[in-house]
Amino acid sequence: MVRQLIAYLDSIRERDPAPRSRAEILLYPGVWSLFFHRIAHRLFRARLFFLARAVNHLSRFLTGNDIHPGATVGRNLFIDHGFSVIGETAEIHDNVTIYQHVTLGGTSPDDGIGGKRHPTIRDGAILGSGAQVLGPVTVGRGARIGANAVVTRDVPEGATMVGIPARPTMVEGGATKPDFVPYGTPCTEMFDPARQQVEILRCELEVMRKRLDAMLAEQEDRRDRA
Repeated sequence: MVRQLIAYLDSIRERDPAPRSRAEILLYPGVWSLFFHRIAHRLFRARLFFLARAVNHLSRFLTGNDIHPGATVGRNLFIDHGFSVIGETAEIHDNVTIYQHVTLGGTSPDDGIGGKRHPTIRDGAILGSGAQVLGPVTVGRGARIGANAVVTRDVPEGATMVGIPARPTMVEGGATKPDFVPYGTPCTEMFDPARQQVEILRCELEVMRKRLDAMLAEQEDRRDRA
């Protein structure tokens, strides 16, 4: 138990240069949010729904984060600052980073897939401040969701998403992709708002080119068969 706690605190220090010691991290609201959620989730699984909700409400009052007791959370979740909302059927895998005011929201029950109404966030994903991930979508491993982006479709592994609705932004040519991007938003002139639209159009052009190549190849194949 102690080793697991130390490993968890060290995983946060790797993503946040602010704390001077592990003890300081123990005061983080996100750490306490996860602590209370572990208790609430066990009560929820034991079908003690009222007690689970009571723990959830206490956690929200003390930390500002609202994690539904039914949400599934993996190892080393880091909620930096607070005021984030995580829905009932959300699934968060290992080493995910969530900044303030993030929502993992759901669709209406009739739109859910087998009761799954909230997102799945895979290992190492980063959700920037104010990001909204809505519905039973999947955010791929190592993906970055930029600040204030609104995600309503699946995000490929390693993609960087910006805008409303969120679209992939190309990584600067020749640049090495860093292991961790604070707030999920690269701070280079490549991502200056004046240039984002050009990069989005470039991505769309690339998609259209691939579709055209596929169509031409299909026509050529039909001619050969004829």
